Amino acid sequence: MTKSSELLRAHGLRPKKSFGQNFLQDERLCGRIAVLATTPAGGTVLEIGAGLGALTRALLQRAARVVAIERDRDLVPIVRAELGAAPGLELVEADAVRYDWQLALAAGPGPRVIAGNLPYSITGRLVARVVEHSRRIDRGVLMVQREVGDRLAASPGSKDYGVASVFAQAAFVVERALKVPAGAFWPAPKIDSMVVSLTPHEVPRAVETDAFREVVRRA
Repeated sequence: MTKSSELLRAHGLRPKKSFGQNFLQDERLCGRIAVLATTPAGGTVLEIGAGLGALTRALLQRAARVVAIERDRDLVPIVRAELGAAPGLELVEADAVRYDWQLALAAGPGPRVIAGNLPYSITGRLVARVVEHSRRIDRGVLMVQREVGDRLAASPGSKDYGVASVFAQAAFVVERALKVPAGAFWPAPKIDSMVVSLTPHEVPRAVETDAFREVVRRA
């Protein structure tokens, strides 16, 4: 039995298919993601989807402040019980698609990073929000489906290059950072995942305009 399943069972819960819940449970992987998402300066990390707190715990070991957003009200008390006493943690029960990211990021010290294991069903909407905040952050570190990561990081002319590539790369330098097997999660999904690193361009590009966003969306 895994730690994730033990925690849920202790609280009479099961993974919710409606939320697309696959809990990251590989501690070593969480540590590697935390290294990508932080610097020696500490800074602020906005975590999208705290889940059961595995990545949150790793981030707290390196960041000065972690704002962890979790939509599932049944999970928030579990994370609070596990990590609530940790200095620098702000646990928020909210829908990350609608939450005020700017307020959360502005309230903490820099550098500012958005990180998280994105639910597959709303990955597109969350990536779009990260793009919208590209001038307010120093980096994005996102766990996505492997095929989505390949599209975001694809080179022009490659088979994976398309609308998602254009949209993300107009705002960021996108790099494939880590390959993540399905077994790193519980319950294991049917597909592998990937961590992508997003570094804002030093000089803002066309993505800053509403007109560009509209053209890409229509494409």
